[in-house]
Amino acid sequence: MKGLQTKLLLNEESQFTEIKFMVEKIHVHYWPPDTPKWSESITSKVDQDLNKNKEKKRITIKKEIILIDNYEFKTIKKIGLTIPLFKKECTMVFEGKFGAFHAHVHITTREKDYLEIFNKLVQWRSRYFPDSILS
Repeated sequence: MKGLQTKLLLNEESQFTEIKFMVEKIHVHYWPPDTPKWSESITSKVDQDLNKNKEKKRITIKKEIILIDNYEFKTIKKIGLTIPLFKKECTMVFEGKFGAFHAHVHITTREKDYLEIFNKLVQWRSRYFPDSILS
């Protein structure tokens, strides 16, 4: 998917509409432990589609929803954002639900504009998930 650029789309009133970017690394797993465990078929499908699939994945963030290819995550909370030391990448970690399944998600982008992506994610998190930021 060459040529896809990071986008922070705004409408006429400067309201957030979406952020789009590509990620090289993703890991989705069952969490938190007090929720129903995933079946073996769900675990296998997530592994095949996301965790073990080495192709870049498209991330689209629309207000309180995160789309990872065809997986739609809602009920988002506990969003962590970081730029690891000595690396040119940005990582986001969050808890959310796809369908009826609870998950913990780690995504990493190594796109050239990873700093711009990080800044847009910080703005998005501050706007829609202020409880994710500890004082």
